[in-house]
Amino acid sequence: MENLVYDLPSIVERLDLVKLFPKKQSLEVELGCGDASFLVECARRNPDRNFAGVERLLGRIAKLDRKGRRAGLVNLRGVRIESSYFLKYLLPPRSATALHIYFPDPWPKMRHRKYRLINEEFPPLARDALVSGGTVYLRTDDTDYFAQMTEVFDAAKNFKKTETPAALAELITDFEKEFSARGIKTLRAAYQRD
Repeated sequence: MENLVYDLPSIVERLDLVKLFPKKQSLEVELGCGDASFLVECARRNPDRNFAGVERLLGRIAKLDRKGRRAGLVNLRGVRIESSYFLKYLLPPRSATALHIYFPDPWPKMRHRKYRLINEEFPPLARDALVSGGTVYLRTDDTDYFAQMTEVFDAAKNFKKTETPAALAELITDFEKEFSARGIKTLRAAYQRD
């Protein structure tokens, strides 16, 4: 089976999704896919959709490749690059039906908050990436970051709050398993594009 990590031919041209996946079908993207447990399970349960995991760390993207190939998935690809760059410059406009952002780095120190992925600049990028009716799904254990996420999206005029489907909520990430075992609650939100 071929390598599931896509070698970017360019970091200044938009991805050609026809070259990325063998079959044309709806696309869901996880920004910061970590060890890819969530994304691999999503791809396994939904062979009628394509899934792309974006991760900047080599070891993590290698796990996506290993787990996805072991499961025989043809609807899964990994891209090794910074998530915000991927969203802004590489993902074709209006190409994704969902963006999953789960447990992004909370950058808890006040002086580092400018590095948070979900900030005032994120909703316009998400809107450009999503098809009409597409959804951004958010999860975190950090109450301060969750407040920022919901504040930013509540103020975004092109998004409305929606529910996370039960089938999606039951698919938990490795971070979520770890936090839940320690009694830490997962905070969830979802916003649908107009």
